[in-house]
Amino acid sequence: MVHAQFDPAVRQALANKAVDAKMRKDLTWQQIADAAGLSVAFVTAAVLGQHPLPEASAKAVAELLGLDADDAMVLQSIPLRGSIPGGIPTDPTIYRFYEMLQVYGTTLKALVHEQLGDGIISAINFKLDVKKVADPEGGERAVITLDGKYLPTKPF
Repeated sequence: MVHAQFDPAVRQALANKAVDAKMRKDLTWQQIADAAGLSVAFVTAAVLGQHPLPEASAKAVAELLGLDADDAMVLQSIPLRGSIPGGIPTDPTIYRFYEMLQVYGTTLKALVHEQLGDGIISAINFKLDVKKVADPEGGERAVITLDGKYLPTKPF
């Protein structure tokens, strides 16, 4: 049976416990995702409380992290999504994404609507990828791909 959480504290407490176990066991998010059999972005978001994991994946993650059966059950529950409390984020990495949307949000909206029409890009039917690439000018660059299904607005 599918269950839903209505208090973000439940998933946040489990996220804290899981991240602590990840550190103690010196695991990477990729290793956890490999155990789950799903993408690293989805599993990371799930462990951090933003997605439910399928039963087999939840059990594999719980086993790898040394979590109990109750934790595996919570990993399968539909969370109350949203990981950033109200207001402007203060964490520098998250703030930079906020800044990017402040600067380029209207540009993205204009380009999406011009090329696809009136609608939204789904964060549910969605893929995320983060890659590190060499910068030709020296150093490294982050390439972040947001790949969401386009859902047109339908008149009714």
